[in-house]
Amino acid sequence: MKKNIVLIGFMGVGKTSIGRRLALRLKMKFIDTDAEIENITGKTVSRLIARDGLIRFRSEEALLVKKLSRQEGLVISTGGGMVLNPENVRLLQENGVLIGLCASPEVIYNRLKNKKNRPLLKGNMKEQIDALQKERHGAYDVAEFAVDTGIYPQEEIIEMIVQYLKEKQYY
Repeated sequence: MKKNIVLIGFMGVGKTSIGRRLALRLKMKFIDTDAEIENITGKTVSRLIARDGLIRFRSEEALLVKKLSRQEGLVISTGGGMVLNPENVRLLQENGVLIGLCASPEVIYNRLKNKKNRPLLKGNMKEQIDALQKERHGAYDVAEFAVDTGIYPQEEIIEMIVQYLKEKQYY
């Protein structure tokens, strides 16, 4: 069985862009959970949260995790809050290796400052990023390997992940 590679981390750390490139490199299928939820619900994540609430969004995430955890050979980019639900973590770990991506609040702010599609970052974006990171402190520690995406270029990050997967014989 080919384990899933699950990218976790705060919004703006590069899970989607690194996930796409990692999937190409490993010749695996790429799944972005936010994009999947948008396909399932017919609403953008921003609209889903604004209209139906964060609880509905988290419910959609949990249903998707159940489905994805029964598949294999995927590179999965998760939403930043996916690991806040311990059941999601348990299911993702059953058939997957959790890889954490992180970056400093400054790096995240610089990546997100011109994006308007971040529903959890209303008002002062810098303050919101700091507050959310403090609130989620320790949540991403479930990753068995982590890389700071603010330090290394994407190609090097991908190489580091591939090397880790090979060392652990996941790939």
